[in-house]
Amino acid sequence: MLKLLVALLLVALASGCGKPAYNPATRVVNGDDAIPYSWPWQISLQYEKAGTFYHTCGGSLIAPDWVMTAAHCINKLRTYQVVLGEYDRSSDEGEEQIIPVNPDGLFVHEKWNSLCVSCGNDIALIKLSRSAQLNDKVQLGCIPPAGTILPNEAPCYISGWGRLYTNGPLPDKLQQALLPVVDYEHCSKGDWWGISLKTTMVCAGGDIRSGCNGDSGGPLNCQADDGRWQVHGIASFVSALGCNTPKKPTVFTRVSAFNDWIEKIMAEN
Repeated sequence: MLKLLVALLLVALASGCGKPAYNPATRVVNGDDAIPYSWPWQISLQYEKAGTFYHTCGGSLIAPDWVMTAAHCINKLRTYQVVLGEYDRSSDEGEEQIIPVNPDGLFVHEKWNSLCVSCGNDIALIKLSRSAQLNDKVQLGCIPPAGTILPNEAPCYISGWGRLYTNGPLPDKLQQALLPVVDYEHCSKGDWWGISLKTTMVCAGGDIRSGCNGDSGGPLNCQADDGRWQVHGIASFVSALGCNTPKKPTVFTRVSAFNDWIEKIMAEN
Protein backbone atom coordinates (compact mmCIF):
# COMPACT_ATOMS: atom_id res chain seq x y z
CA MET A 1 0.00 0.00 0.00
CA LEU A 2 2.81 2.42 0.89
CA LYS A 3 4.52 1.81 -2.45
CA LEU A 4 1.21 2.53 -4.21
CA LEU A 5 0.88 5.80 -2.28
CA VAL A 6 4.40 6.79 -3.31
CA ALA A 7 3.62 5.96 -6.93
CA LEU A 8 0.50 8.13 -6.74
CA LEU A 9 2.53 10.90 -5.10
CA LEU A 10 5.06 10.77 -7.95
CA VAL A 11 2.23 11.05 -10.45
CA ALA A 12 0.87 14.07 -8.58
CA LEU A 13 4.32 15.67 -8.41
CA ALA A 14 4.82 14.98 -12.10
CA SER A 15 1.86 17.21 -12.91
CA GLY A 16 3.92 20.16 -11.70
CA CYS A 17 7.35 19.09 -12.95
CA GLY A 18 9.52 19.86 -15.95
CA LYS A 19 8.15 23.33 -16.70
CA PRO A 20 10.86 25.93 -16.05
CA ALA A 21 9.68 29.50 -15.55
CA TYR A 22 12.80 30.60 -17.47
CA ASN A 23 12.93 28.72 -20.76
CA PRO A 24 16.29 27.18 -21.71
CA ALA A 25 17.91 28.58 -24.83
CA THR A 26 18.25 26.19 -27.66
CA ARG A 27 30.17 25.19 -21.42
CA VAL A 28 29.81 21.54 -20.10
CA VAL A 29 32.47 20.84 -22.82
CA ASN A 30 31.98 23.26 -25.71
CA GLY A 31 28.64 24.33 -24.27
CA ASP A 32 27.31 27.70 -23.23
CA ASP A 33 26.27 29.58 -20.11
CA ALA A 34 22.75 28.43 -19.31
CA ILE A 35 20.01 31.01 -18.93
CA PRO A 36 19.80 31.56 -15.15
CA TYR A 37 17.34 29.18 -13.45
CA SER A 38 16.30 27.56 -16.75
CA TRP A 39 17.10 24.11 -15.31
CA PRO A 40 15.45 24.67 -11.91
CA TRP A 41 15.77 21.02 -10.79
CA GLN A 42 19.57 21.14 -11.19
CA ILE A 43 21.38 20.95 -7.85
CA SER A 44 24.98 21.23 -6.71
CA LEU A 45 26.06 18.40 -4.44
CA GLN A 46 28.82 19.63 -2.14
CA TYR A 47 31.06 17.90 0.40
CA GLU A 48 32.72 19.35 3.48
CA LYS A 49 36.49 19.52 3.91
CA ALA A 50 38.16 21.48 6.71
CA GLY A 51 35.00 23.47 7.33
CA THR A 52 34.41 24.46 3.69
CA PHE A 53 31.99 22.92 1.21
CA TYR A 54 33.13 22.10 -2.33
CA HIS A 55 31.12 21.21 -5.45
CA THR A 56 31.58 17.58 -6.40
CA CYS A 57 28.58 16.50 -8.50
CA GLY A 58 25.29 17.53 -9.98
CA GLY A 59 21.88 16.04 -9.37
CA SER A 60 18.16 16.55 -9.94
CA LEU A 61 15.41 17.49 -7.51
CA ILE A 62 12.62 14.94 -8.19
CA ALA A 63 10.45 15.56 -5.10
CA PRO A 64 10.51 18.36 -2.52
CA ASP A 65 12.75 16.30 -0.24
CA TRP A 66 14.46 13.92 -2.71
CA VAL A 67 17.44 14.40 -5.04
CA MET A 68 18.60 11.90 -7.66
CA THR A 69 22.31 11.65 -8.47
CA ALA A 70 25.00 9.10 -9.38
CA ALA A 71 26.11 6.39 -6.97
CA HIS A 72 29.77 7.18 -7.66
CA CYS A 73 29.19 10.68 -6.26
CA ILE A 74 28.44 9.31 -2.79
CA ASN A 75 30.98 8.49 -0.10
CA LYS A 76 29.18 7.74 3.15
CA LEU A 77 32.22 8.90 5.14
CA ARG A 78 31.73 12.45 3.87
CA THR A 79 29.40 15.21 5.01
CA TYR A 80 27.23 16.66 2.24
CA GLN A 81 24.92 19.54 1.55
CA VAL A 82 22.69 20.21 -1.43
CA VAL A 83 22.41 23.67 -2.97
CA LEU A 84 19.26 24.44 -4.95
CA GLY A 85 18.53 27.62 -6.88
CA GLU A 86 22.23 27.93 -7.73
CA TYR A 87 23.50 29.57 -10.92
CA ASP A 88 26.78 31.45 -10.39
CA ARG A 89 28.82 29.60 -7.79
CA SER A 90 31.14 32.60 -7.35
CA SER A 91 28.47 34.85 -5.88
CA ASP A 92 25.59 34.76 -3.42
CA GLU A 93 22.63 35.66 -5.59
CA GLY A 94 20.06 35.32 -2.83
CA GLU A 95 18.07 32.54 -4.51
CA GLU A 96 20.10 29.64 -3.14
CA GLN A 97 18.63 27.10 -0.75
CA ILE A 98 21.34 25.27 1.17
CA ILE A 99 20.04 22.07 2.73
CA PRO A 100 22.18 19.73 4.85
CA VAL A 101 22.11 15.99 4.24
CA ASN A 102 21.97 13.63 7.19
CA PRO A 103 24.16 10.49 7.02
CA ASP A 104 21.05 8.29 6.99
CA GLY A 105 19.70 10.23 4.00
CA LEU A 106 22.08 8.63 1.47
CA PHE A 107 20.74 5.69 -0.57
CA VAL A 108 23.06 4.05 -3.08
CA HIS A 109 21.77 1.31 -5.39
CA GLU A 110 22.52 -2.03 -3.74
CA LYS A 111 24.06 -3.44 -6.94
CA TRP A 112 26.45 -0.54 -7.45
CA ASN A 113 30.10 -1.61 -7.58
CA SER A 114 32.50 1.28 -6.99
CA LEU A 115 35.29 -0.70 -8.66
CA CYS A 116 33.29 -1.13 -11.89
CA VAL A 117 31.46 1.97 -13.07
CA SER A 118 30.76 0.31 -16.43
CA CYS A 119 28.87 -2.48 -14.61
CA GLY A 120 25.96 -0.06 -14.26
CA ASN A 121 23.51 0.75 -11.44
CA ASP A 122 25.18 4.15 -11.04
CA ILE A 123 22.25 5.77 -9.29
CA ALA A 124 21.65 7.13 -5.80
CA LEU A 125 18.93 9.02 -3.98
CA ILE A 126 19.45 11.69 -1.33
CA LYS A 127 16.73 12.48 1.19
CA LEU A 128 17.07 16.10 2.22
CA SER A 129 16.98 17.02 5.91
CA ARG A 130 14.13 19.40 5.11
CA SER A 131 11.94 19.96 2.07
CA ALA A 132 12.92 22.37 -0.67
CA GLN A 133 10.77 25.46 -1.08
CA LEU A 134 9.49 25.31 -4.65
CA ASN A 135 9.34 28.60 -6.56
CA ASP A 136 10.27 29.93 -10.00
CA LYS A 137 13.97 29.22 -9.32
CA VAL A 138 13.59 25.77 -7.71
CA GLN A 139 11.31 23.23 -9.35
CA LEU A 140 11.00 19.48 -9.81
CA GLY A 141 12.41 17.47 -12.68
CA CYS A 142 10.13 14.87 -14.27
CA ILE A 143 10.98 11.16 -14.22
CA PRO A 144 10.21 9.55 -17.61
CA PRO A 145 7.78 6.62 -17.78
CA ALA A 146 9.33 3.24 -17.00
CA GLY A 147 11.07 1.59 -19.93
CA THR A 148 11.19 4.72 -22.11
CA ILE A 149 13.87 4.45 -24.81
CA LEU A 150 14.91 7.59 -26.65
CA PRO A 151 15.42 7.41 -30.43
CA ASN A 152 18.78 7.99 -32.07
CA GLU A 153 19.68 11.71 -32.30
CA ALA A 154 16.90 12.79 -29.94
CA PRO A 155 17.88 16.33 -28.87
CA CYS A 156 18.75 16.43 -25.18
CA TYR A 157 20.74 18.82 -23.00
CA ILE A 158 23.32 18.16 -20.34
CA SER A 159 23.67 20.78 -17.63
CA GLY A 160 26.22 21.20 -14.87
CA TRP A 161 29.28 22.86 -13.42
CA GLY A 162 31.75 20.27 -14.72
CA ARG A 163 35.13 21.06 -16.27
CA LEU A 164 34.99 23.13 -19.45
CA TYR A 165 37.43 20.71 -21.11
CA THR A 166 39.61 17.75 -20.12
CA ASN A 167 41.70 18.81 -17.10
CA GLY A 168 40.29 22.31 -17.50
CA PRO A 169 38.74 24.65 -14.93
CA LEU A 170 35.35 24.37 -13.29
CA PRO A 171 33.02 27.17 -14.43
CA ASP A 172 31.30 29.55 -12.05
CA LYS A 173 28.08 29.71 -14.06
CA LEU A 174 25.87 26.73 -14.85
CA GLN A 175 26.65 25.36 -18.29
CA GLN A 176 24.49 23.55 -20.81
CA ALA A 177 25.21 21.73 -24.06
CA LEU A 178 23.05 20.06 -26.69
CA LEU A 179 23.85 16.33 -26.63
CA PRO A 180 21.97 14.30 -29.24
CA VAL A 181 21.24 10.74 -28.12
CA VAL A 182 23.33 7.94 -29.59
CA ASP A 183 21.10 4.86 -29.45
CA TYR A 184 22.19 1.51 -28.04
CA GLU A 185 22.60 -0.04 -31.49
CA HIS A 186 25.24 2.52 -32.44
CA CYS A 187 26.86 3.15 -29.04
CA SER A 188 27.41 -0.55 -28.29
CA LYS A 189 29.44 -1.12 -31.47
CA GLY A 190 32.95 -2.42 -30.93
CA ASP A 191 34.69 0.82 -31.97
CA TRP A 192 32.31 2.86 -29.79
CA TRP A 193 31.66 1.74 -26.19
CA GLY A 194 31.23 -1.93 -27.06
CA ILE A 195 30.52 -4.36 -24.24
CA SER A 196 31.05 -1.58 -21.67
CA LEU A 197 27.59 -0.31 -22.54
CA LYS A 198 24.58 -1.84 -20.78
CA THR A 199 20.93 -1.55 -21.82
CA THR A 200 20.36 0.33 -18.54
CA MET A 201 22.52 3.16 -19.90
CA VAL A 202 22.04 5.83 -22.54
CA CYS A 203 24.72 7.58 -24.61
CA ALA A 204 24.60 11.19 -25.75
CA GLY A 205 26.95 13.63 -27.48
CA GLY A 206 30.50 12.82 -28.42
CA ASP A 207 33.20 14.60 -30.43
CA ILE A 208 33.08 18.31 -29.52
CA ARG A 209 30.32 18.25 -26.89
CA SER A 210 30.26 16.11 -23.78
CA GLY A 211 30.04 15.97 -20.04
CA CYS A 212 33.21 16.15 -17.94
CA ASN A 213 34.45 15.82 -14.36
CA GLY A 214 32.05 17.64 -12.06
CA ASP A 215 29.01 17.00 -14.26
CA SER A 216 28.59 13.53 -12.73
CA GLY A 217 25.18 12.87 -11.26
CA GLY A 218 23.63 15.71 -13.22
CA PRO A 219 20.70 15.41 -15.61
CA LEU A 220 20.30 14.61 -19.27
CA ASN A 221 17.29 16.83 -19.99
CA CYS A 222 14.99 15.80 -22.84
CA GLN A 223 11.71 17.44 -23.85
CA ALA A 224 8.60 15.26 -24.07
CA ASP A 225 5.81 15.67 -26.61
CA ASP A 226 3.74 17.64 -24.08
CA GLY A 227 6.55 20.20 -23.71
CA ARG A 228 7.71 19.10 -20.28
CA TRP A 229 11.36 18.38 -19.66
CA GLN A 230 12.19 14.91 -18.36
CA VAL A 231 15.42 13.75 -16.72
CA HIS A 232 16.28 10.75 -18.89
CA GLY A 233 19.86 10.31 -17.74
CA ILE A 234 22.23 10.63 -14.78
CA ALA A 235 25.76 11.54 -15.93
CA SER A 236 27.91 8.48 -15.20
CA PHE A 237 31.20 8.27 -17.12
CA VAL A 238 33.29 9.48 -20.04
CA SER A 239 36.36 8.03 -21.75
CA ALA A 240 39.66 7.88 -19.87
CA LEU A 241 41.15 9.34 -23.07
CA GLY A 242 39.31 12.62 -22.51
CA CYS A 243 35.88 14.11 -22.05
CA ASN A 244 35.18 14.65 -25.75
CA THR A 245 36.83 11.63 -27.38
CA PRO A 246 35.34 10.68 -30.80
CA LYS A 247 33.03 7.64 -30.67
CA LYS A 248 33.01 7.78 -26.88
CA PRO A 249 29.86 9.77 -26.03
CA THR A 250 29.01 10.65 -22.46
CA VAL A 251 27.34 7.65 -20.81
CA PHE A 252 24.36 8.21 -18.52
CA THR A 253 22.41 5.90 -16.25
CA ARG A 254 19.06 5.46 -17.99
CA VAL A 255 16.55 6.70 -15.43
CA SER A 256 13.60 4.85 -17.00
CA ALA A 257 15.31 1.55 -16.10
CA PHE A 258 15.11 2.37 -12.38
CA ASN A 259 11.56 3.64 -11.77
CA ASP A 260 10.75 0.68 -9.49
CA TRP A 261 13.91 1.20 -7.44
CA ILE A 262 13.23 4.92 -7.05
CA GLU A 263 9.66 4.25 -5.89
CA LYS A 264 10.82 1.52 -3.50
CA ILE A 265 13.45 3.70 -1.79
CA MET A 266 11.05 6.61 -1.41
CA ALA A 267 8.28 4.35 -0.10
CA GLU A 268 10.52 2.77 2.54
CA ASN A 269 12.09 6.01 3.74
